Amino acid sequence: TPVDILRRAGIDITIAGLEGISIRGSRQIIVIADKELEGTETDYDAVILPGGGQGAKNLARSEKVNTIIKTMNNNGKIIAAICASPAVVLAPAGILNNKFATCYPGEEENFSSYTTFKEENVVVDGNIITSRAPGTALEFSLTIVEKLINRDMKEKIAAATLFYGE
Repeated sequence: TPVDILRRAGIDITIAGLEGISIRGSRQIIVIADKELEGTETDYDAVILPGGGQGAKNLARSEKVNTIIKTMNNNGKIIAAICASPAVVLAPAGILNNKFATCYPGEEENFSSYTTFKEENVVVDGNIITSRAPGTALEFSLTIVEKLINRDMKEKIAAATLFYGE
């Protein structure tokens, strides 16, 4: 969903695979990445971490992912994570300390006492955008568009995709 929505907004994105360019998701959906994550620069405006229990664990174990999110956070760049990734990737890296955040139901148990859990579809706190699950992916994606471009573009894409949530 984020790939589709961000491209509709005219945002140039790169899909990077953690272990190769063919990525198999938890529901056996195969995504072909543009490049492998290893060797990828950190000079992006945003990073989006997909969800899924095992996928989030794989991302959390990656030194490269941890370096990217810490560098981007230190530079005030947008870090967006959905489903299990806020709790499994961002929280252990300290990215959610002193922040409001959300995640897949039950995963908030992985938040430290320094993170305030909010039971909302999408939570924005500074440069951090978190969301709950596949059902919130469109709202999550539109929020990223708003942060990267502006509210007018978010509303334009929302109307074009018949999204009337919020």
